[in-house]
Amino acid sequence: MKVEAIKERPRDEEHSLGQVALPSISPELSGRRNSWKSFLGFAGPGVLVSVGYMDPGNWATDIAGGAQFGYALLWVILASNLCAILLQTLCVRLGVATGHDLARACREYFSKPVSFVLWMLAEIAIIACDLAEVIGSAIAIKLLSGGRIPLEWGVLITGFDVLVLLAALRFGFRKLEAIVLTLVATIALCFAIQIFFARPDWAGVARGTFVPSMPSGEAFALSLGILGATVMPHNLYLHSSLVNTRKFGAAIADKARAIKWNTLDTVLSLGAAFFVNAAILVVAARTFNATGHPQVAELEEAYRLLAPLLGAPVAATAFAVALLASGQSSTITGTLAGQIVMEGFLNFKIAPWLRRVISRGLAIVPALFLIHASGGKNTTGLLILSQIVLAMQLPFAIFPLVMFTSDKRKMGEFVNPLWLKIVGYSIATAISGLNVYLLFKTVAGML
Repeated sequence: MKVEAIKERPRDEEHSLGQVALPSISPELSGRRNSWKSFLGFAGPGVLVSVGYMDPGNWATDIAGGAQFGYALLWVILASNLCAILLQTLCVRLGVATGHDLARACREYFSKPVSFVLWMLAEIAIIACDLAEVIGSAIAIKLLSGGRIPLEWGVLITGFDVLVLLAALRFGFRKLEAIVLTLVATIALCFAIQIFFARPDWAGVARGTFVPSMPSGEAFALSLGILGATVMPHNLYLHSSLVNTRKFGAAIADKARAIKWNTLDTVLSLGAAFFVNAAILVVAARTFNATGHPQVAELEEAYRLLAPLLGAPVAATAFAVALLASGQSSTITGTLAGQIVMEGFLNFKIAPWLRRVISRGLAIVPALFLIHASGGKNTTGLLILSQIVLAMQLPFAIFPLVMFTSDKRKMGEFVNPLWLKIVGYSIATAISGLNVYLLFKTVAGML
């Protein structure tokens, strides 16, 4: 199955995002005296990756979890976030040490048939993620328009919005990062407002976060959906490429510094994503579960009930604004991930706008069909299904990532230590086992 060892790519060779302006890290900013400036020079990729951990698919699973089981599944969000941080830091190590993104590493290591299968699975994951973004953005547009723009028109609008945002690439990659950072800050502010009005039971929040429990089999299936919504396979391909949008030296000390600052960027950014996901579940638990509305699952129903139950109309508006910001920020990173996956696996370059048209078209068609067939109902069910599909794709990205970063021939000084190798393979094995179990339960339920 193996073709050849991965060869390190020269730093000046164009990578998957080579058409964007690369911000330089000047030598005077890399010393100890200017360590904070050095960090700011490397910061950014973590923010772009973090939006994938707070996209509309997360909202569906978190709201359902909070409404049905209160604070009980907060520990699942925490565990998933910790797994995500570890896996994203492995992406940092792979990208910095070898100069390759995960998709290209797979192409140069595996045989063509294996690489093709992995590419198809990665594309399925991106389409599933894009489906969640389309539906989530369409719901937000409908809510903010007071229902005057139906879901079908909202879906069509999402086919054009990201093209405008991607135009920011013409002004440099930093501008795109600034836009995404603004959207992420908007999401965080909106949920801070909702937490303020919700006034949750902080003792219950603490128990749910640090005392694992699994109330029922339905909670288990929902937990796997939370895992799929939190740890997203396309983000592994994306992050391993984004770290190379910064210029740094080829010396071991330069790479070690790049890994250090990118790792800090990752931890801080995904920490913010954890706050958003936890806040969604906490608001749902306090607003719906605690008031006798455990059946709330639809985003539109949650929007309608937030204002009367919390006694604050601004809470519902903040909910819709945050949902729209979530969908828009996620579409940007989804486009970049799709470009990286296609170019990495197939060695085939494509214009970002064309890639967006293709991937968004593959999501819009099934979204329109499913919304029309259901009469616009059970959109949350579609979102949760998309997250379960994502969870099913995870092992096919995690195992190669752990394998590559554990190989000293490829990583050199930056190879995974034994403990990290054990933890990485344990996470990959556990996720695979959970997926097999869920698949078995689903098939058994259909027979």
